[in-house]
Amino acid sequence: MEEELLRLQKEACRDLAALQDLKDLEPFRVQYLGRKSEFTGLMRKLGQVAAEERPRLGKLANDIKVDLEERFATRKTELEEAARLEASGISTVDLTLPGRTFPIGRLHPVTQVMEEICAIFEGMGFGVAEGPDVETDFYNFEALNIPKHHPARDMHDTFYINESLLLRTHTSPMQARIMENRQPPLRMIAPGKVYRCDSDITHTPMFHQVEGFLVDRKVSFADLRGVLGVFIARMFDERTAMRARPSFFPFTEPSAEIDIACVICRGKGCRVCKQTGWLEILGAGMIDPEVFKQVGYDPEEYSGFAFGLGVERIAMLKYGINDIRLYYENDLRFLSQF
Repeated sequence: MEEELLRLQKEACRDLAALQDLKDLEPFRVQYLGRKSEFTGLMRKLGQVAAEERPRLGKLANDIKVDLEERFATRKTELEEAARLEASGISTVDLTLPGRTFPIGRLHPVTQVMEEICAIFEGMGFGVAEGPDVETDFYNFEALNIPKHHPARDMHDTFYINESLLLRTHTSPMQARIMENRQPPLRMIAPGKVYRCDSDITHTPMFHQVEGFLVDRKVSFADLRGVLGVFIARMFDERTAMRARPSFFPFTEPSAEIDIACVICRGKGCRVCKQTGWLEILGAGMIDPEVFKQVGYDPEEYSGFAFGLGVERIAMLKYGINDIRLYYENDLRFLSQF
């Protein structure tokens, strides 16, 4: 009887796998699981086997029946789903077809350069702080030694919301916000978006800036040059020369524009650097004593430096991009190169 049960199970499994239509399910059920099926006939013969074999064979027969019923239910579900898909016009999945590939997203070039800049300064011990895009007139201007009617305000082309609120024109307000709540020594950078009424191939109404400053006792301009020299060497390469030109910023004194040797011609002179061999990349200087007074620092005891750089500008030099508007046109042919 055991051989008969196992043979019947094998035949039933083979026939069940061969079923391709719902109409074939009922004949299969009648043949193998119905009241007059061969399997039912074998079950009735259990009473004729030896008493000591009856429990084992009874368990085997019951296990085979449960297995066939489960396989039958599964196959029924599969055929019903196939019929539903066919009726709806949706073809079944052909597993022999090659898979579809989807494009992998990339970080925007500005984001990549922003993260690289922050990583370089963090490696030199600078902390990172972020502030509000909507700033008060006090922190954006007055706390940085730019009082009302100061001519330097004309340099910023500000988006005003009302008389006291505006879209910040630089991330420098974080200097005052941090210093008024913390005591030196301080070593911080403030990355973020800034806004100015300006738009051409080298300017956009919204762009990204990283402000950095360091405050401690006996900080000198030489310390500023040292920090910026490390930054330039790591952002570009160690062969990139740097120079400082005298300039003016209301919140630093003395102030300087920092230039690097043209990354295109290596200082020999070309169209990009207008034959000068140099490219301006950021503004910097020693923090003005008036700024220290605004936040309650004693300028006789503390000194410090600050710098601000445009992320898009650095990215243009790093990647050889000649139009800043390319960053914001969402052209995948451009963005996929990074």
